[in-house]
Amino acid sequence: MTLLKKQQNQPTPAKHRMRRAIRNGADWIDISVPIRTAMVHYPGTPSVTVKRVHQMRSGDSANESQIRMGAHSGTHMDAPIHFLPEGDGIDQMPFSATIGRATVIQIHDRRRITRRELMEHSIEKGDRILFRTRNSPRCWETARFLSDFVYLETDAALWLVKRGIQTVGIDYLSVGGYQQNGQEVHRLLLQHGVWIIEGLDLTRVTPGHYEMICLPLRIEGADGAPSRAILRPSSPPIRVKR
Repeated sequence: MTLLKKQQNQPTPAKHRMRRAIRNGADWIDISVPIRTAMVHYPGTPSVTVKRVHQMRSGDSANESQIRMGAHSGTHMDAPIHFLPEGDGIDQMPFSATIGRATVIQIHDRRRITRRELMEHSIEKGDRILFRTRNSPRCWETARFLSDFVYLETDAALWLVKRGIQTVGIDYLSVGGYQQNGQEVHRLLLQHGVWIIEGLDLTRVTPGHYEMICLPLRIEGADGAPSRAILRPSSPPIRVKR
């Protein structure tokens, strides 16, 4: 048997099988929540209403809906101007912030995302990190706002900033805790160039490496915008040893 035939008969490494699956169009996972009337919203922000104002069954020439909601409803992104008066609007977000490799990290602490737990993971400059907590699916099973959701501690946010990540995502309506450190964490991340995705539903996602696409609506100068976010499995990134 020639060397070429021997190589052809060798088992395909797992990472090569993963790459082949991706090239062949492996299924994407939708991690955004559906927009619907009376869905859960953060206290103090506008409620959501989706109303059909024209209906073909009533004799209109087309179906048309009116949507009323806040910029931070459901799955959405925060822009720097949300907490920084001179910050960029959501329309200034670079595509690189939310298109590319992302890592989903399972958080085991049932109350907070702590620095200690984050230090157990290999997080490096430029990473896009999504946190899967007990919020998924618990918090999305009700239209009632749950104030005891898992959130990012300030010390943990500072650690992420020092690591130089570019994007962070969490599976409920705020990266900071309710009546806890919400403003502090938002400002810390945004002023250091970390883009924030909130309101993700990671119920069907296992921890690991993914390709991500998350695009907010292009609303001029807006402090945030509803977003559609999807993932599909990817091979682990190649880390350069320092």
